Amino acid sequence: MTPTAPATVTEEPPVVAKLSTLDRFLAVWILLAMGLGLGLGRLVPGLNDALAKVEIGGVSLPIAVGLLIMMYPVLAKVRYDRLDAVTGDRTLMISSLVINWVVGPAVMFALAWTFLPDLPEYRTGLILVGLARCIAMVVIWNDLACGDREAAAVLVALNSVFQVIAFGLLGWFYLDLLPGRLGLGEGETLDISVWKIALNVVVFLGVPLLAGFLTRRLGEKKLGRESYEAKFLPKIGPWALYGLLFTIVVLFALQGKTITSRPLDVARIALPLLVYFAVMWCGTFLLGKAIGLTYARTATLAFTAAGNNFELAIAVAIATFGVTSGQALSGVVGPLIEVPVLVALVYVSLAWRKKFAAAQR
Repeated sequence: MTPTAPATVTEEPPVVAKLSTLDRFLAVWILLAMGLGLGLGRLVPGLNDALAKVEIGGVSLPIAVGLLIMMYPVLAKVRYDRLDAVTGDRTLMISSLVINWVVGPAVMFALAWTFLPDLPEYRTGLILVGLARCIAMVVIWNDLACGDREAAAVLVALNSVFQVIAFGLLGWFYLDLLPGRLGLGEGETLDISVWKIALNVVVFLGVPLLAGFLTRRLGEKKLGRESYEAKFLPKIGPWALYGLLFTIVVLFALQGKTITSRPLDVARIALPLLVYFAVMWCGTFLLGKAIGLTYARTATLAFTAAGNNFELAIAVAIATFGVTSGQALSGVVGPLIEVPVLVALVYVSLAWRKKFAAAQR
């Protein structure tokens, strides 16, 4: 592997100071979107049922629309002719695979059993969240943190392939085989097909990835790279955050009544999730620095490790255990905790950016 040259440190205003008003107050907008969604789900009779019925093949269309709008502008920014520089970085690729498919599920399994030994339904739901590796929202967290867009595209695609192959197998291992071997109970079985997981991957990654790739190719051909990046991308850029906010409103409107009616249960589920996100992000960030990755790729590695595919986890929990089950509630609480925590970590990441680069000089 050819080592990536360390970033050059220049005297410039802090990254946060250069963000637009929309980006700078992202945490505020997200908290407002969460509150609006929870309020709508709680106060508008039948809203959650109406939204839940708008789906195809188990995929929620309102959430799908929001995620597609969110991901498209980010993926249109990717320079696809540079992907070979990422695929040639074996350290990054192997680190991502090990962290996502070995470390992440194991950490969530351990935390679920440590914090929820007496609540098997919630414990199972948390383990499902740990198995569903992120293939959607991570691209926007990475972009906001000034991570490597090309690396994010490759790692998300890699995760999507492994998700189709490994999700069912890891579900059997962590929910059935391992608890039995450790004397923790009889275990659980999942009723989820490979095709349903593949559909989830196609909708939430394949469609926006193809749209972003075609936009980049056709846009550069018509406008030239410089004009495409200077004029076209700034016009579509804000739509990523509009899509994110819309997704959050819909997601919490769907489950607002469930969340607000069981606050103590939500608190029990939230604690291991907080520990999980902190351990996965901070541990991976430190690992990236230790193995000599640049800030941009370290940030990408950290966010892809800490994020989870909440839509898949919720869909599997509902399909297997029912919409009112404790497993489904754990899946719903996942983004309730993940979204504000990862937004906070975006700001932490940006604050460490200059120090990180200075240390690598």
